[in-house]
Amino acid sequence: MSWNPCIDPDHVTPAQLDDIETVILPRASDLGDFEVRRALPAPGRRMVGPFIFFDEMGPAEFVTGQGIDVRPHPHIGLGTVTYLYDGEFEHRDSTGAHQMIRPGEVNWMMAGQGVTHSERTSEETRRGASNLFGIQTWIAIPEKHEDDAPFFEHHGAGALPFLEAEGKSVRLILGSAWGEAAPATMLSETFYADVVLEAGAKLPLPVEHEERGLYITQGSVEIAGDVFEAGRMMVFRPGDAITVQAGPQGARLMALGGAAMNGQRHIWWNFVASSRERIEEAKAAWAAGDWTNGRFQLPAGDDQEFIPLP
Repeated sequence: MSWNPCIDPDHVTPAQLDDIETVILPRASDLGDFEVRRALPAPGRRMVGPFIFFDEMGPAEFVTGQGIDVRPHPHIGLGTVTYLYDGEFEHRDSTGAHQMIRPGEVNWMMAGQGVTHSERTSEETRRGASNLFGIQTWIAIPEKHEDDAPFFEHHGAGALPFLEAEGKSVRLILGSAWGEAAPATMLSETFYADVVLEAGAKLPLPVEHEERGLYITQGSVEIAGDVFEAGRMMVFRPGDAITVQAGPQGARLMALGGAAMNGQRHIWWNFVASSRERIEEAKAAWAAGDWTNGRFQLPAGDDQEFIPLP
């Protein structure tokens, strides 16, 4: 989930094509009731545009009474993005947000100088068997916004631009691409989309973004004669015209990217920052546990436990 277990991608392979800079094979890790595959950060490729963390979670099946319980935990210097293919869960955070998320919707939480949140399977969902499958990402924010107050936005599936033609469908989750703009408040140039391709269908990637990548969740794609299977992330060289064609079983993928960040970003546990000093300050604040007057507060309705500082 959007807390940060120690899962590093297995390896980064040299690009097979001139226009592919990197191919990333995530490492899978079993977190108990479900599996997570992490593609970013990777050795030699920590970010794609502002995207600094990318996890595929599931697919998972839960029996009656089971589900996920990610206890309250903190973030700074990033935005968390949750997008589900299947299932649902309940989000609470210290901005006061309390929101269920379901397939095709987006939860966008900008941490700024500090936010705390939890993610759990609701009591209603636990009354029967349930599934969970989706993607969680972190987006690093520009330095000028690192001290901003946190905010949360939820946008339903009907609010997100949806393009459909010639065997392809694209739901734009964040940012702008293909002449459309998603409603979430972005702090830097970004695009992020859920793409479904029928067998043989082709999709050109937007050329206006400096950095671009794809993560394949189902099926396979062909790029300039080379085939890439599910569970791969490809990062493309800037400026090249890229067209992706689905394999014989079709494909589902996440397209992502945007402007490169203007400097290094440090990442430790759930914290992202432009300096190590900012991370040390956040560590001290979370360890102090002053939920009334301190930097972090626990979410209303879920304030009886939390994930301690590692």
